[in-house]
Amino acid sequence: MSTSQSDSKDGASILPYTEQHYFSSYDHFGIHEEMLKDDVRTLSYRNAIYQNSHIFRGKVVLDVGCGTGILSMFAARAGAKHVIGVDMSNIIDMARKLVDINGLSDKITLLKGKLEEVELPFPKVDIIISEWMGYFLLYESMLDTVLVARDKYLAPGGLIFPDRATIHVAAIEDGDYKEEKIGFWDDVYGFDFSPLKELSLTEPLVDTVNFKAVTTDSAIVLDIDLYTVKKEDLAFSSEFTIRARRDDFVHALIAWFDIDFSKCHKLIQFSTGPHAKYTHWKQTVFYLREVLSVKHGEKITGKITSIPNQKNPRDLDITFEYDFSPEDVNRKASGTTSYTMC
Repeated sequence: MSTSQSDSKDGASILPYTEQHYFSSYDHFGIHEEMLKDDVRTLSYRNAIYQNSHIFRGKVVLDVGCGTGILSMFAARAGAKHVIGVDMSNIIDMARKLVDINGLSDKITLLKGKLEEVELPFPKVDIIISEWMGYFLLYESMLDTVLVARDKYLAPGGLIFPDRATIHVAAIEDGDYKEEKIGFWDDVYGFDFSPLKELSLTEPLVDTVNFKAVTTDSAIVLDIDLYTVKKEDLAFSSEFTIRARRDDFVHALIAWFDIDFSKCHKLIQFSTGPHAKYTHWKQTVFYLREVLSVKHGEKITGKITSIPNQKNPRDLDITFEYDFSPEDVNRKASGTTSYTMC
């Protein structure tokens, strides 16, 4: 694996290429613009902090993966004694300017480097805040770093914002788009490009799903408590059962996640599901190789397995096993489909 030297000014170490690529992808302001303009995301954090200023007042706060510093500034405005923001990306240089022009330099210390390697100005912190979620919740595995921060720096009785996350799965009818995206490769200007069809089936699609396309109820396949979860728990396997809401077809399974700030005076939560307001995380779509014809009340059972990719642990290898066994044996179907999220 090739490596290159990252900026050593702030104590950074030599990083593998995949890690350097990950951190450098957050250098440009455009990706931060998209996240900041996601008002479901940003307002949920602001409300969780501002509406609970009594929790933050006089406390030392650690912002893991601080980016532009917006969460750090929320915490400082809420009355935190001091906020430490840590980020490996070059965007932290801009964050320092933003903190300064907003008059918060005396309240916020920003450190560039890997959290595992930087030295914090406080031995322990009272609260950890972080916007660590990726597509399919776990893609890019930034949660690993939050758990390191928890175990190393969080004082006994300290709080984590947010502190609970759940992944949900359901099934959708999506025939037109599946044909446009997957079926396209059967005839490309008169040529058979079917090997690319197989390739396209192994990559999940991150896109917005119309709620009307959802044909089943949903099931929770992962429930994370950030106070107790361990890194090894994030490689998971979970069985699920979903039931058809109507007579329809199933072309794909989808996944989304919900986030809770449960330690707030009043619970604050948001969902990235198709039933909720748009977020930049959208939903993750896993197309099946076959089409299921379901009737109201019939159930699809399955099992999802998600593990970090061996070559790049920030990528995910996801496998769905499914079984559909209605009384009408002519509609019976089962299969296993594997995907790589990269």
